Amino acid sequence: MADSVLRTKTKEFAKDIVFLCRMLKQNSVESPLINQLLRCGTSVGANVHEAQYAQGTKDFISKFEIALKECNESEYWLELLYETNSISEVEFKNLQKECIELRRMLVSSVTTLKNK
Repeated sequence: MADSVLRTKTKEFAKDIVFLCRMLKQNSVESPLINQLLRCGTSVGANVHEAQYAQGTKDFISKFEIALKECNESEYWLELLYETNSISEVEFKNLQKECIELRRMLVSSVTTLKNK
């Protein structure tokens, strides 16, 4: 399957987000921030996975575009957590790098699909 690398990477990102959110919860970080990051960070992979059973090209593109938006939102919450000293620079940089890589893959996929 062509998107297997993307599916694998989005699932790994989701797992990293889950582990981070568990740690943040133990450190008494504000629950709304944790919930927002958990929601959007896991949604990236869920939408990519769901696209596998899309009802057509438009639906497939839509799922990838939603995943892209969720990826961008994840980066926002990560930035906020970093800037409020809730996560370390290393944690932030690692997850930001994953976000950037996923965003590039999603943009490339959407662009390719739209040009067909």
